[in-house]
Amino acid sequence: MKIERKFTKVKTGAYGEIEFKTTASEIRNPDGSIVFALDNIEIPVGWSQVASDVIAQKYFRKAGVPAAVTRVKEKGIPEFLRPSVPDKAALAKLPENERYIGETTATQVFDRLVGTWCYWGWKGGMFTTEADAKTYYDEMRFMMASQMAAPNSPQWFNTGLHWAYGIDGPGQGHHYVDYKTGKLVKSDSAYEHPQPHACFIQSVSDNLVNEGGIMDLWTREARLFKYGSGTGTNFSSLRGSNETLAGGGKSSGLMSFLRIGDRAAGAIKSGGTTRRAAKMVICDMDHPDIEEFINWKVIEEQKVAALVAGSKIHKQRLEEIFAAIRAWDGAEADAFDPKVNAKLKAAVRSAKKMSVPETYVKRVLQYAQQGFTSIEFPTYDTDWDSEAYLTVSGQNSNNSVRVTDAFLQAVKDDADWELIKRTDGTVAKTVKASDLWDQIGHAAWACADPGIQFHDTINDWHTCPEDGAIRGSNPCSEYMFLDDTACNLASMNLLTFLHDGQFDADGYIYATRLWTMTLEISVLMAQFPSKEIAELSYKFRTLGLGYANIGGLLMNMGFGYDSDEGRALGAVLTAIMTGVAYKTSAEMAKELGPFDGYAKNAEHMLRVMRNHRRAAYGETKGYEGLSVMPVPLDHDNCPDGQLINLAHKAWDEALKMGEQHGYRNAQVSVIAPTGTIGLVMDCDTTGIEPDFALVKFKKLAGGGYFKIINRSVPAALSNLGYSTSQIEEITSYAVGHGTIGNAPGINHTSLLGHGFSAVEIDKVEAAMPTAFDIKFVFNQWTLGEDFCRKTLGIPQEKLNDPSFDLLRHLGYSRQQIRDANNHVCGTMTLEGAPFLKETHYKVFDCANICGRIGTRYLSVESHINMMAAAQSFISGAISKTINMPNDATIEECKAAYELSWSLGVKANALYRDGSKLSQPLSSALIDDDDEDLEELLSEAHVADRPAILAEKIVEKIIIKEVARGRYKLPQRRKGYTQKAVVGGHKVYLRTGEYESGELGEIFIDMHKEGAGFRAMMNNFAIAISVGLQYGVPLEEFVDAFTFTRFEPAGMVQGNDSIKNATSILDYIFRELAVSYLDRTDLAHVKPTGETFDSLGRGTEEGVSNIGNVEGEVAKSSIDMIRQISSTGYLRKRVPEDLVGMQTVVETATATVRETVTTMTAPAAMDDRVVAKMQGYEGDACGECGNFTLVRNGTCMKCNTCGGTSGCS
Repeated sequence: MKIERKFTKVKTGAYGEIEFKTTASEIRNPDGSIVFALDNIEIPVGWSQVASDVIAQKYFRKAGVPAAVTRVKEKGIPEFLRPSVPDKAALAKLPENERYIGETTATQVFDRLVGTWCYWGWKGGMFTTEADAKTYYDEMRFMMASQMAAPNSPQWFNTGLHWAYGIDGPGQGHHYVDYKTGKLVKSDSAYEHPQPHACFIQSVSDNLVNEGGIMDLWTREARLFKYGSGTGTNFSSLRGSNETLAGGGKSSGLMSFLRIGDRAAGAIKSGGTTRRAAKMVICDMDHPDIEEFINWKVIEEQKVAALVAGSKIHKQRLEEIFAAIRAWDGAEADAFDPKVNAKLKAAVRSAKKMSVPETYVKRVLQYAQQGFTSIEFPTYDTDWDSEAYLTVSGQNSNNSVRVTDAFLQAVKDDADWELIKRTDGTVAKTVKASDLWDQIGHAAWACADPGIQFHDTINDWHTCPEDGAIRGSNPCSEYMFLDDTACNLASMNLLTFLHDGQFDADGYIYATRLWTMTLEISVLMAQFPSKEIAELSYKFRTLGLGYANIGGLLMNMGFGYDSDEGRALGAVLTAIMTGVAYKTSAEMAKELGPFDGYAKNAEHMLRVMRNHRRAAYGETKGYEGLSVMPVPLDHDNCPDGQLINLAHKAWDEALKMGEQHGYRNAQVSVIAPTGTIGLVMDCDTTGIEPDFALVKFKKLAGGGYFKIINRSVPAALSNLGYSTSQIEEITSYAVGHGTIGNAPGINHTSLLGHGFSAVEIDKVEAAMPTAFDIKFVFNQWTLGEDFCRKTLGIPQEKLNDPSFDLLRHLGYSRQQIRDANNHVCGTMTLEGAPFLKETHYKVFDCANICGRIGTRYLSVESHINMMAAAQSFISGAISKTINMPNDATIEECKAAYELSWSLGVKANALYRDGSKLSQPLSSALIDDDDEDLEELLSEAHVADRPAILAEKIVEKIIIKEVARGRYKLPQRRKGYTQKAVVGGHKVYLRTGEYESGELGEIFIDMHKEGAGFRAMMNNFAIAISVGLQYGVPLEEFVDAFTFTRFEPAGMVQGNDSIKNATSILDYIFRELAVSYLDRTDLAHVKPTGETFDSLGRGTEEGVSNIGNVEGEVAKSSIDMIRQISSTGYLRKRVPEDLVGMQTVVETATATVRETVTTMTAPAAMDDRVVAKMQGYEGDACGECGNFTLVRNGTCMKCNTCGGTSGCS
């Protein structure tokens, strides 16, 4: 093969025109602990910190690299390709701990990878001359250093360790086929023949322990998972439940073995790191156990929900029993008797009502009698790596069903569908095809599994049907070929071929040719985990060249992902890539011969080539042997006519040369998820996916992140005709200004008015550029605990409360906080940006809603249409997630599957937002847009304000189920009257209490106030009273009405604890909170309780006039006081003169406790919710723990450490 130079020069070589930098790499867990750290690494200057971290952590060899090597002469091998071994003489001169180290420069990695490919390519006769080999060596290293393309992860892990460093070890049970003799050889070296393949399809036979059987498959899977590869298997050959066994008895069925395999996969750390293995489980639609398979994950998700909810209900109800015992005021023995202790009886009944087992209820009572005051009852959460998910099965694989055209026609006709026994081929059961289809739609809607693989469409494009049907796929569904074969992948970064707004088609074609050669060399040099895979992979030599960053390219060029131009551009680039790859394969066949299975399948393969060519020419008919017509290339909407011509030329030559020489490879292309390698190439988008967010979080070398606009956005805006100043305004709208200096509402001036000094403002400003939300800046860690407590007067318990909002405490409204937040931190969307025309919004649409205020996202159809446009030119298939909103219906899921089938897509994986319990809803990010009470009140007429407030509290409370009816107050009741003057207006507050001291009613009267407002306040008090009697917690009202602002407001006279109020209602509910909830944080002067003689007693003041009192006497005395005194009047405190008496009482078990109903504090914004706001999935990475996972084809990848649940 002749190779001309394109990107390099002979004089400067691979790296002569590339600048390098020295940096450090560090990856931390969310808690700050270091996952990985390496100093003084050398990386190309253009690489981001994330790309630097990923290559350093993932791909640098960490140990065993000799500090000095020497070349070993080998017959017929050029000097620059000679393998290296440790230079023992040089190493002996070094200290022992410096002799074997790890890789520290990116060029070491590029050199060992490309050097190994070039070495094996030379041995296999790939290059015409040594100059061609040297050109290949330089050009490939340049492309890797320039992030133009990258191979799949196993290449980075394994390739070149033996050639570059002489690293070796005993064989690991692998096999390879000798390229000279064609004979199968068992490998005796761990690294001489590397293991570069990422994707495997394995078979399983219907036997338990024999070779190739069920238990043998778990061993074969383990060998692949251990080294970071993924595998898929069609399990339809296994007999169904209750089918007969050879030795008598009945089979336990398919699902029992799938559960075993799932647990085995979950126990193996894929690649030695992540918990979840990359695995695909497939079942045909005629299997007897298909219904159970379809609903497998639905039921398992329900089990998780039951574990989570049940554990929390149990804990809550059991703690209520303890609380009822602690709150008992009577004899100690009676505290544990539900017949006597009314609250305990209610708690026990509540527990039984919620199905808490009686044994647990009894156990709690026994614990309490033995002196325990609480119970440790573990609760579970819905985190995907939690104990709840680890408890259930089906979580370690992607599931797919194989659907035939016959089944889909039966669905359409509402016909019967037969489930066939695997032992004798008879009918096990007849069901309605439409019923199965409904179950598939429901399962996909409920838990995002199973996906669908369209069996007949896949096999209509099969190049080698004489060797059997395609039945399976790899975990991500892009590699689809015969069982017991493997595929190694590589992907090109499309954005690196865009220069000054023009796509470099020549460079793209050149790169396609060299990377096709590279993948072919990888087949030649590889070893495989089993004999069958080694033989068949050598026989068919399948390759998986693809691309990444189509979403970034389209946005850069100013085309929407959901546009005719975008789809046409994606399709034509796919057509060129696969056409050139097949042409290259034919070139190699001319020099080296076609693949061994070609002769038997030549007619079929050329038919497939002609169909690809017809699609490239935009033909709508004349296709051979296809049941579903492909989507032809859209010539009219392609923005670059030159690319259409190049696609025609590529397929003309690929077909012509194939007819003459055959093909070296049975398949050449797939579109993979490009998870980790996408990060190494700094791709904005992976595979064929659109972008997931417009604002990204760029990592800093010293740790931390700062927000940047997606780099495609400024280029797109420029192409759309916006000026530089307009682009700056638009991007600032999305990213924010990073300072509160000129922010609306919350700025330097307003903060000075709240007691902030220049020191505190400087602290705030320093934290703003990296802040995701200004609420995360205004806290005790930024401002200092002393300032918060002493200057701002915030109690310590409030500072420690994760739900506490300091800005709201200072009196800022939600709207003020929102406006300031948008100014400082940005909206993270372009919707509503200044200057941006709405007609251009579509260019910036992403897979998900962007930011808090965004509303736009790509439709389901846009994902499927893009897949269909590209699928016509792909040998294998496409790994892609089809995103659906949470409100999508089951019918829409089925419609998405049907649309995919009708357009010739080979596989479809849906993900409906929120269909996994482990992931918070994207829609939940928008629920902070409650109407601002202050704004409403300021605009409303004074007489309407109480009604507005009442409506708001009803709106908040109505969603809570009221478990009891109305609890009537006693006819003669306790309470107190408080007179005060608020802003010059007299206010009388009267309370009524239950026997227990809980608040049950309030009366509000105002002196000389307008009749309308006075009557409204009176009616408002009645509404509050009714709410209290129906069980609405007082704290709900307090949270709703404190800090409300409307006139009258101002200084408060006549109240010992409340000295200022922002409204009448703010005063009333502060007073009630202080008196009945002991909310001293809402008081301006902390109450101390009343004495019998509050004026003092002269010289006796402060001296107790009570001697020692017997415990029973003291207890009965306090009981009497409670019967005749108001809890509110005493402000939840025993009179100071009785403190000594109370001390005696507190030694008893029945300690005086608060009996008011408390409400759980609002949940803090946890890491998962924040992650969703940032555009991530909301799950934690299994490797580094950071919440930076994004959808990546049918898998997920971590944008912090590069970890992936896929196999690329």
